[in-house]
Amino acid sequence: MSDKIVDPIRQGIAGGWKVIDGAAQREDLKLEADVVIIGSGAGGGIAAEVLSQAGLDVLILEEGGLYSSTDFRLSEAKAYPQLYQESAARQTADKGISILQGRAVGGGTTVNWTSSFRTPGDTLRWWRDQHGLTALSEEAMRPWFDKVEQRLGIGPWEGEPNANNQVLERGCLALGLRHARIRRNVRGCWNLGYCGMGCPTNAKQSMLVTCIPAALDKGARLLTRARVDRLQSDQAQGRIAEVWGSLLSADGVTPSGRALSVRARHVVLAAGAIGTPAIMLRSGLADPSGLTGKRTFLHPVALSAALMPERVEPYNGAPQTVYSDHYMHTQPLDGPLGFKLEVPPIHPLLASVTFPGFGPEQAGLWRKFPHLHATLALLRDGFNENSVGGEVRLRGDGSPLLDYPLNDVLWDGVRRSWLAMAEIQFAAGAKIVLPLHEQSHPASRLGQAKAMIEALPLQALQAKLVSAHVMGGMAMGDDPARSVVDDHGRHWSWRNLTVADGSIFPTSIGANPQLSIYAFAWRAATALSAQLASRS
Repeated sequence: MSDKIVDPIRQGIAGGWKVIDGAAQREDLKLEADVVIIGSGAGGGIAAEVLSQAGLDVLILEEGGLYSSTDFRLSEAKAYPQLYQESAARQTADKGISILQGRAVGGGTTVNWTSSFRTPGDTLRWWRDQHGLTALSEEAMRPWFDKVEQRLGIGPWEGEPNANNQVLERGCLALGLRHARIRRNVRGCWNLGYCGMGCPTNAKQSMLVTCIPAALDKGARLLTRARVDRLQSDQAQGRIAEVWGSLLSADGVTPSGRALSVRARHVVLAAGAIGTPAIMLRSGLADPSGLTGKRTFLHPVALSAALMPERVEPYNGAPQTVYSDHYMHTQPLDGPLGFKLEVPPIHPLLASVTFPGFGPEQAGLWRKFPHLHATLALLRDGFNENSVGGEVRLRGDGSPLLDYPLNDVLWDGVRRSWLAMAEIQFAAGAKIVLPLHEQSHPASRLGQAKAMIEALPLQALQAKLVSAHVMGGMAMGDDPARSVVDDHGRHWSWRNLTVADGSIFPTSIGANPQLSIYAFAWRAATALSAQLASRS
């Protein structure tokens, strides 16, 4: 495959891009820039392109390695250690929720499933009414979404949904439930179904193949395998004076013993909604509200599996092309948690640690793998008064840990989502439905499934919960007393610090967040480039 597809990353490096591998350095690095961007995912990538196009000297720091289409071989065993935080095994403090986060150039955009939703209008209105974010109306944000969608090829999926997505669509049609097709950021997609392992054809319009190359073409520098340990502040000036970090070995985890220091006019934090608060906490940079690291949201995901009479082959085809928001609108926004229904692709390694059962019990399920389907429910956290999310804390070694308590309002949403998913799967023709819970058992009728679901104990490690969406922890707002940054991501306390990732959201989005991060980062970077130009 790789001998037929041009690898834009290898081509760019050969053409003179300024890319530095931290693992290859034999001495400490001391660098300077107009802007240093910490993180190369959705927020960092957009910021890098906007700021470099404005003529600024941009330095991008990425903890992970630089991998490209030549390296993406559709292999779980290779992809998870290379491309994910903690080898795709990151968990909340009580291990109740597994968290998938990217850790490579391009961040989560390199490994996500391309689903692209604008920030829902009811979310923006809630932020206006509850957080004073009056400048972020649907009308005001529309131009930024338009820019991103044009830049990244975001549009309707024109092909037929794969069999996995058709199950959700068929069930919704049978029950008369609201549903629609998902917009995706792809150009020339080969419909392989392995988006979570890196796109080998460069069809996915991730930061890896769009904004990062554009920034490098403009002279930006990229330093990989570089972990930011702390920001050194100048208290008297109210500024970040220097970025301190560690260069990593070739494994991308172990410090090499070489240090990194960067002086820049401005710092952009885009390390994600766990990484960004962790850097601030390690740096001892408190904010007036005391909210750094708090109110971190996940869209906790409950799942329901089904065995279908037809071959589903959930590992083939565009992973997510159908969704239903029906259960987002069956209760008030601040009432019981609503949920968005989608389907995940199913691949053996991650599925084996997520699906219930062990040994022969689980092996029996995998023998029917081609007929296996799963539906997922993204729970919309952060709006109910008892849905306060989690808190980023630091372990003894300074690494981040998300404490996300599982309370009654969340468990109520999980149970209701299992009931809804079971009904949809049976309406679509499922022979057997199996909620992902260690004490569940296959149900062959809806009534049997409902009785089982009502009896399942709602406990961490029993219910199998996952998430790929981390938001909050550096919330934006109109008042330093109740937020960390303003509506452009500018930190209230540190004049030369901007946050440009999902950590700025004061609640969850209520939809896959990549497009929201892109749009808010573009808006913030545009304001920042004008600010820096006026001071040059």
